Amino acid sequence: MNREDCLNEFISRLEADGINPVSKCDKTLAPAHKLEIKPESWRPAAQLARQLNLRWSALWGDERTSDYHLFAALDCQGQYIILHTRLPLEDPEIESQAQIFPAASRLERHLTDMLGIRFLDSPEPQKWTRHRAWGKNEFPLRQDYPVEGHGQGHTPGDDEYSFSGIQGSGVLEIPVGPVHAGIIEPGHFRFQVAGEPILRMQERLGYTHKGIEKIAVGRDPESLVRLAGRVSGDSTVAHAWAACQALERASGFSLSNRASLLRGLLCERERVVNHLADIGAICNDVGFAFAQMQCQALREPWLRRNKEWTGHRLMMDAIVPGGVAVNLAPSLIPVLHHDHSELRDRAQSLFDIINDQPSLEDRLLGTGHLSQESASELGASGYVGKASGQSSDLRATAAYAPYHQLTLQPSVDKAGDVAARVKIRQLEILSSLDLMDEMLNLLSEGDASEPALASFSSSAEAEGLGLVEGWRGEIVTYLRLDENGRVARFFARDPSWLTWPALERIVLGNIVPDFPVCNKSVNGSYSGQDL
Repeated sequence: MNREDCLNEFISRLEADGINPVSKCDKTLAPAHKLEIKPESWRPAAQLARQLNLRWSALWGDERTSDYHLFAALDCQGQYIILHTRLPLEDPEIESQAQIFPAASRLERHLTDMLGIRFLDSPEPQKWTRHRAWGKNEFPLRQDYPVEGHGQGHTPGDDEYSFSGIQGSGVLEIPVGPVHAGIIEPGHFRFQVAGEPILRMQERLGYTHKGIEKIAVGRDPESLVRLAGRVSGDSTVAHAWAACQALERASGFSLSNRASLLRGLLCERERVVNHLADIGAICNDVGFAFAQMQCQALREPWLRRNKEWTGHRLMMDAIVPGGVAVNLAPSLIPVLHHDHSELRDRAQSLFDIINDQPSLEDRLLGTGHLSQESASELGASGYVGKASGQSSDLRATAAYAPYHQLTLQPSVDKAGDVAARVKIRQLEILSSLDLMDEMLNLLSEGDASEPALASFSSSAEAEGLGLVEGWRGEIVTYLRLDENGRVARFFARDPSWLTWPALERIVLGNIVPDFPVCNKSVNGSYSGQDL
């Protein structure tokens, strides 16, 4: 069944089950297809989506003048369906979709904490984002809550969070974090073990809440994109691009082909440097420091080239509404081609060494297994999903400019272990190098003009959706502009929202000393899920 058949089947099955969409031809969030349904159809629609093997992707809410608008994104083989319903401002509640799609749980809890929308029969009713920073009846994303808060001063310690326990002789509990031995972001991991094997691991995140969604309101487009680039610093290009996509779709702005190609080059460079870092770090976690040193030696020249081209090693603020902030000089094109060729040869040689190390095989093969069923159930994307048989890659399944004109076959493995996640990273590096050569060849010869900034002034409200394949996977960004062209609502769903829960399953049955390498093989962004 192709994408259009999948969409039509979903709509026809909704109608057959008595769920008549209020609107079923809404393209205000194109390229997604938005279906407005009644609140009582929220869970039945999710049940039908599960029966049709749709992938649950994202959830967000938006307070309007007279009601709350609730959205859930479903992926139907690259065709996105947005379920949309409305709830009253007084006492908003609706049935949970997390009973059908476990991936929905944390985002439902986030909405309860931030907007006060209650999800009935939630399998995990405890708070998620509220680390005792707000009073019981305070909801920071509501319009009447001030951005500066109420000056409560120091936030009390979060000692009220309820972890599930396992009872039994010989079962021990090991708390780890949120402060760690290394210089990393804070996160708490609670292990229940019997000897070395892990029986259960639970996460507690959100220790550095940034208030991204709240402080986005009222910004102009340029300021919003700068903020989006700081959702997760190692994905600054991808998040800024997704925000620009949403802006440009909301305003009807058509991006030039050159600007699309330059954005693609920047995003693939971001993919390469992060995959190199992760491959090295995974190897280092099991004592193979040689690979770590070699990966850093390959990565450093790319970071320096990033700075030479964009002025920043991580390419922060290189993407702006309407195009890119810095053009690519013609003299730099052959230099980049040479960089690609050199890295291709050196990386392949290094990968051959990594893949032929018995000591690495002993630690990585079979370690941290994520089944295809769990990956599908959790909606995992990126290298976590691909290593467990999930083929979703927005660059191919929902191709956007410039990828619609490129040759791309997503790399997929079914082994689902740490070794498979390393393999996917290796293949994606090599694929990115080929894609970047294609993009350089497609750049118009002699065209050195910088894409002009777009004007996003509007006399009416507009909304847009950004869908970008970052190096960690699928990024979903929602944006609503008010009648003055200012941001009224901004939501950015990092891939980590869906891969952090996967880690809780990945570690089961593994020994405690293998947790670091399992964790690094997922490498969820603490900042990315802590809006």
